[in-house]
Amino acid sequence: MANVVYRGTGRRKDAVARVRLVPGEGSVIINDRPMAEYLGKKTLEMIVKQPLELTENASRFDVIAKVHGGGVRGQAGAVRLGISRALLLADDKLRKPLKKAGFLTRDSRMKERRKYGLKKARKASQFSKR
Repeated sequence: MANVVYRGTGRRKDAVARVRLVPGEGSVIINDRPMAEYLGKKTLEMIVKQPLELTENASRFDVIAKVHGGGVRGQAGAVRLGISRALLLADDKLRKPLKKAGFLTRDSRMKERRKYGLKKARKASQFSKR
């Protein structure tokens, strides 16, 4: 029998992550690189591992993620949501702790669009009376 693979998709800002959970010893690979090398910060590594540590599955699954778009922090949030959704497919009893921790909620905050006549979404040029 072939290894069972659980898939989950996560999004955050402009980042989209396609995550696969494969039975293994707990390694995390993002875009064909180890997580520590790809993310570069311990806080981002902690964000990615939160759902696995909460459900005590950190040593049960290997995580393989393909991420594109956005910045590194948004990508870490996208991977976290993808892992959480894949864990639900692995075991439906994990829904309650994941939901309570807020890992199943898609963060809908996006960058505000730029308006005409302004330099950014809200930044205007300096006002001069004369």
